[in-house]
Amino acid sequence: MLTTQLAGLFQRIAQQEESIEETARLLAQAAIGEGTIFLAAFGEMKAVLPVALEGAEPLHKAVEWTPQSIVMPEDRVWILARNDEADELIGRLNDAHLPFAVLFGEAREGIEADAAVSLGIRKGLIPLDDGSRSVHPYAIGALYVFHAVKLAIDEMLAE
Repeated sequence: MLTTQLAGLFQRIAQQEESIEETARLLAQAAIGEGTIFLAAFGEMKAVLPVALEGAEPLHKAVEWTPQSIVMPEDRVWILARNDEADELIGRLNDAHLPFAVLFGEAREGIEADAAVSLGIRKGLIPLDDGSRSVHPYAIGALYVFHAVKLAIDEMLAE
């Protein structure tokens, strides 16, 4: 059952191909130029950080964002959050007119970002006997999106 549900999640994410490409284009601007790609990950979405920064194929020019990070106009920020954990950062980036992309685990509306992808996870994937649901695969979905974005960035850098 888990495999079937995860396959469905991946198919829903794949339907956001245009948003994934927009995210890749935005981040590639920093990778091609003099900028830095800041990864601002919150909660379990931090699972992307070791893969993006220290994995077998790290993301070019990526660093972990911290509250002390100084983001310049040539930089790009990719926010990865389950829900509203990053709203303060989003507000600050919007106020400063700095480009950023977001990846949300839950469905979000009305966020002003240059590119946005949502995993659309509203409830657990696996129903339990008591009517509740289990397995909220935010990290798995975020890693899937990361790899899709990274593949697109790598293609852009190769051109």
